[in-house]
Amino acid sequence: MRSDNVKAGTQQAPHRSLFNALGFTREEMKKPMVGIVSSYNEIVPGHMNLDKIVDAVRLGVAEAGGVPVVFPAIAVCDGIAMGHIGMKYSLVTRDLIADSTECMALAHQFDALVMVPNCDKNVPGLLMAAARINVPTVFVSGGPMLAGHVKGQKRSLSSMFEAVGSHAAGTITDEELLEFEEKTCPTCGSCSGMYTANSMNCLTEALGMGLRGNGTIPAVYSERIKLAKHAGMAVMNLLEKNIRPRDIMTKDAILNALTVDMALGCSTNSMLHLPAIAHEVDFDFDIAFANEISEKTPNVCHLAPAGPTYMEDLNEAGGVYAVMKELADIGLLQTDCMTVTGETIGENIKDAVNKNTDVIRTVENPYSKTGGLAVLKGNLAPDGSVVKRSAVVEEMMVHEGPARVFECEEDAIAAIKGGKIVAGDVVVIRYEGPKGGPGMREMLNPTSAIAGMGLGSSVALITDGRFSGASRGASIGHVSPEAAVGGPIALVEEGDIISIDIPNMKLDVKVSDEELAARRKNWQPREPKVTSGYLSRYREMVTSGNRGAILEIPKG
Repeated sequence: MRSDNVKAGTQQAPHRSLFNALGFTREEMKKPMVGIVSSYNEIVPGHMNLDKIVDAVRLGVAEAGGVPVVFPAIAVCDGIAMGHIGMKYSLVTRDLIADSTECMALAHQFDALVMVPNCDKNVPGLLMAAARINVPTVFVSGGPMLAGHVKGQKRSLSSMFEAVGSHAAGTITDEELLEFEEKTCPTCGSCSGMYTANSMNCLTEALGMGLRGNGTIPAVYSERIKLAKHAGMAVMNLLEKNIRPRDIMTKDAILNALTVDMALGCSTNSMLHLPAIAHEVDFDFDIAFANEISEKTPNVCHLAPAGPTYMEDLNEAGGVYAVMKELADIGLLQTDCMTVTGETIGENIKDAVNKNTDVIRTVENPYSKTGGLAVLKGNLAPDGSVVKRSAVVEEMMVHEGPARVFECEEDAIAAIKGGKIVAGDVVVIRYEGPKGGPGMREMLNPTSAIAGMGLGSSVALITDGRFSGASRGASIGHVSPEAAVGGPIALVEEGDIISIDIPNMKLDVKVSDEELAARRKNWQPREPKVTSGYLSRYREMVTSGNRGAILEIPKG
């Protein structure tokens, strides 16, 4: 056992004295030590139930013969961090989570791990850590929130943000806004649509790192507690068989996850996190893979914000396994990939059934024949940009309009809510990328304001920042290279015509090469917005959005 490095032999007598201080018995010292990485806190709604999940995991580990030991991981609530300096600290926590978990796991020589994340960045952060540490590991999330109900309709957090825009437009009253506020988020759990947290928890199943139902069983269901107990038992089985994360998170498994992403219509943030996870297993993930896979993968789900169904509906319809079975039946998945069940993907999904073809459409009757995400390139985004095309209305799939240029999110929101953006405009928000932000803020406030103002089917938004999974509409993010490093988005001027062609994966500014070259000569880098603390170190090390905003030591 790896933990023998801190428990066995004469040289480890001082170590054992410290375990004695922890209350370890001699019997426990002879058993495998399983770290349970708990993201529990009292500020993130998706994490307030994780203490119950962790307790259940502990029971499962102990029942299967291990010694459970809990240590923490941080998490930011993107919704609470939205629209102010806090959002600069969201994406950057992904690497803090990976780094700190690596430190704790290797410093204390755990034999195996159970990761208990839920919301946006700590799912990919812990997947990255799992790949680095490479001891037998199982994931079990806290589960999604139930949908809210307002005026007889199911609602989710995106509805809440859009209600703010509707209120600004004068189409709902103060009392109606308050009703949304009090009823949109009715339970603990990750917000109820196919946003980033639920996207990544579902993709954890597709990767093979989580048990069936990890992504979809609602947080408040007792079934979630049972799942956590089984996760504790499963990790002991993996330990016995010596099945490790790098045996599971292979290139084929990551491409499986991208395929399932396309079918589900996941958040655009998955196009930051999958490349970062791939980087940890030495797989050079090109975001252009998305288009190759999208071309042959039908989009079979339209969960909020793309449509009227929610995570609880996907769960009742058969969950992620039912979607995977639809894909496997037409040969779109590598079914021989190993998983945390100790069996392959094919063995796991062989009995999965699609119980509701209104929630999970069949591959013969998809929402579209192509997947939910697209990578657009052109003279505005030579290295790529990302759009959740399953959440774009048909009339905006091809669009041309004048650029309305803003140097930060706040200025754009003021213009939108002030009635200065009109039908046909293309809102450009720049200097919000990984370096420029720094931290690559989500633009849920401006996209929600556009929708709430009734402009969702006539106004596009382009940014070198990113979008929440709750964003919908012609919202194109991750524009690379970003403005802070002199990408073409930095050269766009007010009134330039922007051309968007999602079916043909094109994003261009209709300005000649000669004019762009002349503008580049006059462009000057901006002074960093942040010059101290963690964000300053992050800005120096972070790569572009098309590479997953991973951290690298600067050359030279």
